[in-house]
Amino acid sequence: MNRRQFIQQSGAASAGILLSSQSAWAQAGSDFPLVRTATGKRQFTSAAVEQTIERIHKTVRDPELAWLFENCFPNTLDTTVQVSTAAGKPDTFVITGDIDAMWLRDSTAQVWPYLPLIKQDKPLQQLIEGVIRRQNQCIIRDPYANAFYADAAKEGEWKKDVTTMKPGLHERKWELDSLCYPIRLAHNYWKLTGDIGPFDADWLKAMKLSLQTCREQQRKTSRGQSSRGPYHFSRTTSWSTDTVPGDGYGNPTRPTGMIHSIFRPSDDATVFPFYVPSNWFAVVSFRQLATMLGQIHPTETAFANDCRALASEVEAALKQYAIYNHPKYGKMYALEVDGYGNHLLQDDANVPNLLALPYLGAFPASDPLYRNTRRFVLSADNPYFFKGKAAEGIGSPHTLVNSIWPMSLIMRALTSTDDQEILAQLRQLKKTHAGTGFMHESFNQDDPAKFTRKWFAWANTLFGELILKVANERPHLLSKPV
Repeated sequence: MNRRQFIQQSGAASAGILLSSQSAWAQAGSDFPLVRTATGKRQFTSAAVEQTIERIHKTVRDPELAWLFENCFPNTLDTTVQVSTAAGKPDTFVITGDIDAMWLRDSTAQVWPYLPLIKQDKPLQQLIEGVIRRQNQCIIRDPYANAFYADAAKEGEWKKDVTTMKPGLHERKWELDSLCYPIRLAHNYWKLTGDIGPFDADWLKAMKLSLQTCREQQRKTSRGQSSRGPYHFSRTTSWSTDTVPGDGYGNPTRPTGMIHSIFRPSDDATVFPFYVPSNWFAVVSFRQLATMLGQIHPTETAFANDCRALASEVEAALKQYAIYNHPKYGKMYALEVDGYGNHLLQDDANVPNLLALPYLGAFPASDPLYRNTRRFVLSADNPYFFKGKAAEGIGSPHTLVNSIWPMSLIMRALTSTDDQEILAQLRQLKKTHAGTGFMHESFNQDDPAKFTRKWFAWANTLFGELILKVANERPHLLSKPV
């Protein structure tokens, strides 16, 4: 089953969960229901994570927030990881939740909040090393694919997509961020641990494929099919955003130095193929990769220099083509551009997006262009900013209109420097989980019981990351009920 089908079926599924949770809640009186996976059924248990949960219970004075943290923070480890050993080395496959496939993006984001704990928990460090090694194998299998099966011989429901599909691929949507997230994970793992074990010949091969793919998707030569690189995509579907218009190469663009991303992080097709947030993510990622190469593989000087050159070229193109002078907000970043002067002015809840650029290290939250962009994306002038009876926040064409993503509320708080704004997001998250004790992909702006994806591990662990950040940096916000 795919993400679109989960959206279509979410009404019946969410209703059943809500009833059972409310029943348990009522039976428990003032206590909260036990919804976390039972100890004996968890996929992986981390001593450091369990200690962190205990610490947060003592720190967070709002019992519902503490309960949500206990459920959400360990959800990736409890339910989605498959840890094994291949040739004496850790190998970790991470499903996204209710879909039995591993996204390069989601798998990084799902384990990201555990990185600060790995120096005190060797098994957890090995688990994340295993994610890095598995991501290397996925990229080597196909750098244009976004999602993979654990079984390299498995053929999924999208095997008839008109692209270079092969066994082991769940989906082959080219999304630039899919190659950036593994670099982000590898770089921060290395910085925290100093361990160079995962960065072997396979890692080097995967990283060279990543650079090659991004160079291909700059499409810097003249027009014509031969200049557009080897990737194309088409799907028979009733959802217009689930396939690519025209001949499968995306809408026309002018060569600028930016990298094409035919799909967004939401897995929806781009309107203009220069997806700005992912291009900024690439700038950060390839500079991180160059730094790693200089320290770990010092003989790869030419490769490291090419990574830096790509990052500088993309950054220059972003500053020239991705900025729009809005009559109300001033100079700001568009979500997508084509190099011909066309700009798509909106944001999309999935990360990378415009809201999350400081979180990804593109620039500080105080950056003037980001401040202008943020004011736009958190306003009614953003067509995918919704405000209803239950909450206000950013949604996505992926879940249609009037649906807010908890991820957008979390990211708004993670990128905020204002106490009241952070508290407002915590309050909204508290009242929109529909009694389930977990975050979801999206919920209706007026009725949180109408939600999509009951099991979406990334949103859960991201919520945990937010609580930890607030507890570490602004503990006074958690010293009394929110």
